[in-house]
This record gives sequence, structure tokens and C-alpha cells, in this order.
Amino acid sequence: MSTFCEDRVCVITGAGRGIGREYALMLASHGAKVVVNDLGSTRDGIGEDRGPAAEVVAEIEAAGGEAIANGSDVSDFEQAKQMIEQAVDTYGRLDVLINNAGILRDRMLVNMSEDEWDALIQVHMKGTFAPAHHAGRYWRNQSKAGTPIDARLINTASASGIYGNAGQTNYGAAKAGIAAFSIIASRELERYGVTVNCIAPGGLTRLTEDLYPGEITDEMRAAQSPRWVAPIVTWLASRESSGVTGRVFEATGGVLAIAEGWHRGPCVEPVEDPTILGPIVRDLVKGARLNAGMNGEDLDGGLG
Repeated sequence: MSTFCEDRVCVITGAGRGIGREYALMLASHGAKVVVNDLGSTRDGIGEDRGPAAEVVAEIEAAGGEAIANGSDVSDFEQAKQMIEQAVDTYGRLDVLINNAGILRDRMLVNMSEDEWDALIQVHMKGTFAPAHHAGRYWRNQSKAGTPIDARLINTASASGIYGNAGQTNYGAAKAGIAAFSIIASRELERYGVTVNCIAPGGLTRLTEDLYPGEITDEMRAAQSPRWVAPIVTWLASRESSGVTGRVFEATGGVLAIAEGWHRGPCVEPVEDPTILGPIVRDLVKGARLNAGMNGEDLDGGLG
């Protein structure tokens, strides 16, 4: 077993399946002690099943690692607190929180129900805020008590959020919010010895398989396996990543990259009369870089 993350205590939400499972297995293989959180709901957030988290724990233990299961609903403020407390009570401290839990309820904007909107915001945004809040308070209190802190908060965005994807106004809005949340939290928690970064992962998982057109081949499964996302998360969770903070990383079987955030483009002096803005705005748009497509490179949109 590697010692790259030896004795790092890591809480991973949504770690019973897919990408979160790969995080848990790789971190444990590098010596981390892992709290495997998973509510065990369906991909659209219905129901509970403690089996997936227990299975990951059993797999880690069979390989000689240390892990415990947790079934908290991370979007429940009190349950999120109990999850952080379980890590500290079991292993004596908390070093890493990886907010990965999520659901999908895709729908075009005009067809989306209120519940489809609310459920996504609840799981993704509050399910990021609540664990991060309690972990952040723990690290702040430890820091103020004089304990040296070298902690990591790793959140989960998506290409749908940072670039935009039709049919996912709810999911994309939540993921864009998490990216902004991460950048702001990095500035707030740095004083306590905590880095905050964000992953925009991609891969074939239970959540995404039916989004791919046509037949999924074995070659596609290998190329788009979620295991390709785990190395950057493991590195960010390690002590070696100290000093890297406030970044959004794209990670898939095809690319590892840093997504660059909003920057001010062409600008002019403000104008009082809206009736003369037409040609001014069109010149601004003409000189501005167009929005990226879902691959981070193709351009679309603009007024032309």
C-alpha cells in the first residue's frame, strides 16, 4: 500500500458508486482513512440504500485499508454535522472533505417542474454547503486552538455548469454555483490552513450512461472510466498539494486541465442614453471571446 496519503482522514460524500467510489478506493490504497458517505438513493434522488457504502468499505478493508460507512443525507444540516463528527470521533481528526454527492433530473427549462429544480439545488448546493460549513468550523476551531492545519476541501462542479449544456438549467446552475462557492471559500478558509478546489469531472457512470448516444463499447467504457478522475482528487487531498487553492480542474479520460474563470472583456465608458447603445453593444460583443462549448473549446453564442 502506498503512503502518499498516509493517515489522511477523508470524508467523501456520494462514495458508494461511480466517481466517488473511485475516490474512496484510490485514497484508501494510498493510506488514507476514509469515511464512505452514501445515502444510496436512485440517480434522481429517490429512496435510501446503505448497501453501496458498506460494499465500498468492505472492498477497502479486504485490500488492507481503513474505512467506515456513513448514510447521512448531506443536504440535511444536522446530518451533515453528524457525518463530520463521526470522522473526528472515529479517527481523531479530519483532514479532507470531498463533496461529491449528486443527482440528475434533466429537463428543458419550459418543461421543468418546481420539484425538479428544488431537488437539484437541495442536493448539490446545500449538500455542498452543509458539510463544508461544519468541516470549516472544525478546522477554524482547531486552528484557533493552536493545532497546525493542512486541510483540503474539494467540491464538484461540472462542464454543464462552467460551460453550459442544454437541458440542464437546474444541474448547471447548481454546478456553476459550486464553482463560485469554491473560489470564495478558498479565500475565506486560507487563513486557517485549508485549501479549497473544485473538480469538473466526466465519465461513464450510473448518472451519465444514458446520456451517451448509441451503443457504449468496451473501449468507450475504458476511455471514459471514472478512475481517470481519481488521481487529481487524490493529489489534491495529499499534503503535496499545499498552496494550490481556488482552482477548478477539469478531469476526464480525455483531459486534465484548469478551467479559467470569468474575466472582464472589452469595455467602454458607461452610457446614459439607452437608445444609442445598439452599435456600442454590438461592437463589444464583436470584440469579445465567445462562450465555450461543452468541450471547453468550441465556440457558440453571441449576437454576431
